[in-house]
Amino acid sequence: MPRGDMASLIQKIARQARTTFRALPPVDSAAFQDDLAKLHKLVEKIRAEDLNLGPRRNCGPPLGAHQGPPVTYMHICETDCFSMGVFLLQSGACIPLHDHPGMHGLLKVLYGQVTVKCFDKEEAAADGAEADGVQFNPPLLQCQRAALRRSLRRSSSVLSEASGPCALTPVQGNVHQIEARDGPAAFLDILAPPYDPDEGRDCHYFKVLQVSENAGNASRASPQQQQQPVWLLEVPQPADFWCGGEPYPGPKVSPDGTADGRE
Repeated sequence: MPRGDMASLIQKIARQARTTFRALPPVDSAAFQDDLAKLHKLVEKIRAEDLNLGPRRNCGPPLGAHQGPPVTYMHICETDCFSMGVFLLQSGACIPLHDHPGMHGLLKVLYGQVTVKCFDKEEAAADGAEADGVQFNPPLLQCQRAALRRSLRRSSSVLSEASGPCALTPVQGNVHQIEARDGPAAFLDILAPPYDPDEGRDCHYFKVLQVSENAGNASRASPQQQQQPVWLLEVPQPADFWCGGEPYPGPKVSPDGTADGRE
């Protein structure tokens, strides 16, 4: 059980998340950046034991039959301005490349290690017509070009519980993939605002396309080359990925981010 002074840490995080994302002023405003820094500092402190979690033994091959889902989600709370929960990944499990349209987020590893590969969205979105002169390997059907998005490869990082939070914005790191390394892993996830297909915030999945002239050099890309535009093809949710659910075992958090539900 967490100590009394730590039991409220997740509640403090929820309260600060509500304060930070309730109005969503311009992201370059001093007020927003100050609130975001406060949230980042709180999230940096969270540990698995604060949520009554501990490292788990792997249930078996993450994609094996009858072994349970490769990824499990524990819902903590949700308001109209943010959602918060914990993702549990079996060893080798991967949350495929996906986006968070118009959303901010923070990811903090609670145990284990994950590799996070991030892509930035281009502020001036490109469409399939701009790829008419690009040769892909393998070649695309004409109908597939409408599902293309041009992006920038930003980073690939290995994160552990000793790492600080990984942040995303509506542009930076907004498309990313998360994979467990060398055993099971878990991370706290905050998204603001939450997914809402009715408001245009639905999750899309992607795969990275190889351009024919660069296909042979992809493994030797320099840091400068990694910042060059890449093409992402929107695809259906991969058949080998699904997410189960489990009850959250940690300290209670009220949905509005206050200890007693009042202002």
